[in-house]
Parts: sequence; structure tokens; C-alpha cells
Amino acid sequence: MANESPNTHMQVDAVIVGAGIAGMYAIHRLTQMGLSVCAFERGDGVGGTWYWNRYPGARCDVESLEYCYSFSEELVQEWSWKDRYADQSEILSYLDHVADRFDLRRHIQFETEIESAVYNDETALWTLTTNQGTSVSARYCVMATGNLSKPQFPAVPGLERFKGALHHTGAWPKDGLDFTGKRVVQIGTGATGIQVAPRIAPQAEALIVLQRTANFSIPAGQRPLPDEAQQEFRASFPVKLDLALNAASGMAYVPVPEQSALDVTEEERNRIYEERWQNGGSFAFSSSFNDILTDFEANQTAANFVRGKIRSIVKDPETAEALCPKDHPYATKRVCVDSGYYATFNRDNVTLVDLNVEKLLEFTENGFRTSKKEYEVDAAVFATGFDAITGAVLEMDVRGKGGLSLRDAWNDAPTAYLGLQAAGFPNLFFVTGPGSPSVKANMFKAIEQHVDWIADCIRDMREQGIVSIEADASAEAEWVAHVKDLADSTLYPLAKSWWTGANVPGKPRHFMIYIGGFSTYRQLCFDVAENGYKGFHLEKEPEVCT
Repeated sequence: MANESPNTHMQVDAVIVGAGIAGMYAIHRLTQMGLSVCAFERGDGVGGTWYWNRYPGARCDVESLEYCYSFSEELVQEWSWKDRYADQSEILSYLDHVADRFDLRRHIQFETEIESAVYNDETALWTLTTNQGTSVSARYCVMATGNLSKPQFPAVPGLERFKGALHHTGAWPKDGLDFTGKRVVQIGTGATGIQVAPRIAPQAEALIVLQRTANFSIPAGQRPLPDEAQQEFRASFPVKLDLALNAASGMAYVPVPEQSALDVTEEERNRIYEERWQNGGSFAFSSSFNDILTDFEANQTAANFVRGKIRSIVKDPETAEALCPKDHPYATKRVCVDSGYYATFNRDNVTLVDLNVEKLLEFTENGFRTSKKEYEVDAAVFATGFDAITGAVLEMDVRGKGGLSLRDAWNDAPTAYLGLQAAGFPNLFFVTGPGSPSVKANMFKAIEQHVDWIADCIRDMREQGIVSIEADASAEAEWVAHVKDLADSTLYPLAKSWWTGANVPGKPRHFMIYIGGFSTYRQLCFDVAENGYKGFHLEKEPEVCT
């Protein structure tokens, strides 16, 4: 399919939107079941977020041995990782290998975007139209659009008249960029900005970093992955997989905390923090104690430790203080991992502009102007993140029963039962949708669990003569309330994060992630299916009279 001219209209059993980690596995699972499948991908290759995010410094914050598919033990045994945390190029090479090994590309129409997806009440089929003027109809529609796949640009006055180069880290050129001798402004200091700044700074003549919100970051502790570590992982793969599937994080290597930060002496507490800081990795550091996210006093012990580290690394006291997060508790926004981020501000050619003190007023032809001065720059790098979790789905005109618009259904909040389906949209499945563990778990494990559930559901439907499955509105409402209650029992609501949509103007403020733990969620989904898909409405094919 990828190398042929598409037909004007096709009909298949299942259509998949996206060819990243989720879309690729969905293709594999559904074709293995004997279904005819068509997938659409706006890029010219597989990989999803790892296809687009080619910016220098792009690297995963989950250890390589965990951040990979587990559905094929042969794949685990044959692939070798170079580093403890794989970078973008290595992960994309891995995903290219998977696509080739399992012959997935022939099911994918590349460089194609879905403009609309409309459900037909009479036929119980979805029809999707593309920007190429083609369409496809299918019984089942799987939205594998990714949680971080719609880049977010802030509305900055005058940006259209800036004559310099504009780049977003989420749409980085394949051939890279050369900032040698350039004056660069970087907008954004979240996970991406923290990775890219140390790579731009040594190259550029000057780097000006615009910070709206200071974020907590832990050293990555990056290092080559020893062969013996990979051999040990492969030898014990079934055990490691079981540990991951039964862990709240979906990761076997993240320690499970058993004590409160307040039940140990300050000396012992700091010893534990220091040990984990030196070893690197945000997940291990955040798991130092079991009440960091539920008790504010306990949380402040972690926050203060990290602030102390920032002040010890950054030489200029004023810059150090600006880099210390004070507007949210530790880990209530995504904790970043870095390789020399804070030390970057010790360079003579790097300037931090705190937008809480020095307001960004507008871009000019040759740079930008703040409330204090005017800056001339040659290029602007937007590390401003994404319209997360729901953005890519809502870019399409999705209409369910009776023409119900998904945008209208989600106008007040993105609601979905188990994060899998929305009421009013039969046979439309979300992979790691709103209300699932998604980005608060190992994404590979979260994706595989969702795709497996969807595939098993479709298998059961076909075996039992069920033409459609739809989330019940009351079950959906109960689930959404449960997800909110879990979040409200923690410190998460104290932060304005992209987990709540706070980074997108006009987006409903709603905590979109289930934080009850991946293993608990996985069991809940299993129980729902075992109990006849409790909470879903099943419609059987009409019996034919003879």
C-alpha cells in the first residue's frame, strides 16, 4: 500500500490512524487476527513522536531495556541497545527494524492525513476521508494518534514579521540545523527545552532562553549500556516482563518505595536523594519515598533537595534562583531529565530571561522585544510542547452517532470510559486516550495493553456476532469522576501542567491521566472484558429470518 497509488475508496475491516509505536503494534495484532487493515500516517516513515522529534539532545527518559516492545521475545533477544537511555536516532532505527521485521509498511499509507471520520448509524461503519481526496470505510477505527504529536505554538504578537528562521522541536528537519555563529532564542524550558539547550549553546554565538515556568530536572546518568546488562535482561526476560506488568509504573527497574520521607532522619533522607541523584533518572528519584506526591511536607524535602542542587551548579545566584521551581510541588508536572542543563547557564554566551519578571511583548523583524529591552536574533526555536493527549484526535472532524461531534462531546472535558472509548462513538477506540495511565506509565507497556485489549475485544465481537460496542454514558461519567478523585487525593492539582491542558489557551482544565497505577488499571480492564464488557453497550447483528 505504501508504494502504490491509493484507490479513491477502500473498504477494510479496521482503519488505524497513526504509525507510531501504537499504530505499528495495532497493525501487527489486527493483521495477525486475519483482519484487513489500512493505516494512515502524515509522515513519510514510521515512528510517530520519534520520527518528528529529531532535535539535538532528544532522548528517552525511560531506560532502553524497558522502552521497547515485549510482544515478541525473539525481537527482545535480537536487538541490542547502545545506551542506558536511547536517543531519538536509536529509537527510530529500532522502530524501522520492527516495521521491516514484521512487514508492517505495506499496510500504511504515508504522507496522508485524516481530515474526517464519520460513523454511519445504519451500516455501523466508519468512513474516513484524507487530504489526498481518498476515503476508506471500516467496521473498527483505532485512533493511534499519540499523546504528544500536535506541536503547540504560543500566540506571540509579531511572530509573522520575524525574518529569521523559525523551528519547532516537534517538527525538526531531517537533515538537522547548524546554529554556528547564530544568535538563537529558545522559547520553552520543559522536557524538550531542557534537552535541547545544552546542545545549541556550544554551537551558537549566543543563546537566549525564555523561561515561563522553571521545571525540576534530574541528571539522566547517561552511560553506555554494558553487554552483560543486556544479556542478563534477555536471560530473565519473562521475569522482568512480569515485574513490569505488575508494577504501578509499568517498569521493572523502578524501585517501589516503602517508607515515608518524614519517617527517616534528614541525614538519611538526603543520603537517599544524593544516591539517586548521582545514579540518575527521574523515575528512581521520584520513587525515593512513598508520599512525595501525597504529602506536601514530604514533597518539599525532594523539592528543596533539587533546588539546592540547582543553586550549587549555577554560578550566578540570580540565575540560579530563577531556575528554581517555586510555583508547583515536585513531580506535579513532568520531571525532566538532563545532561548538563543547569551548567549550561554558566556559559558566557547563554542568557536566561525569566518571563515572570521580563514580559515578552512581541517579535520584531530582527528579534523580539521584552518589557526591559530589545534583542536581535537570527533564529527562534520553539520548545513549547504539545496539545497533549487529545490534540491530534481533535484536529480531525470526528462524528459519531447522530452526527455527534467529538469536539462538542469534549467541549467541557475529554471524557472516555477507561480511556478506551467515548459514549456516542461506537467501534471507535483510543490507544492511551484520556482517562488511561498513558504518559504516567511506560508508554510501550501502556500501548501494548491497550492494543491487546482492543484486539481481543474485536475478536470477541466477531465471534459473538456483535456489530458494535460503545461506552455507556453512565459508566463513562463514573470513570471520569473516579480519575478525578484519584488526582484530587494527590498534589497533582496544585500544578498547571499539560496533563491538565493548562499549556493550551482555551483548552478545558481537566486532569487527563489515570494515576491509580498501571498494574491496577490493567486488571480493571481485564475484569471489564471478563464480565461481558461491563460498562459498554453491545449491539448484535440482526437475525435473518428464513
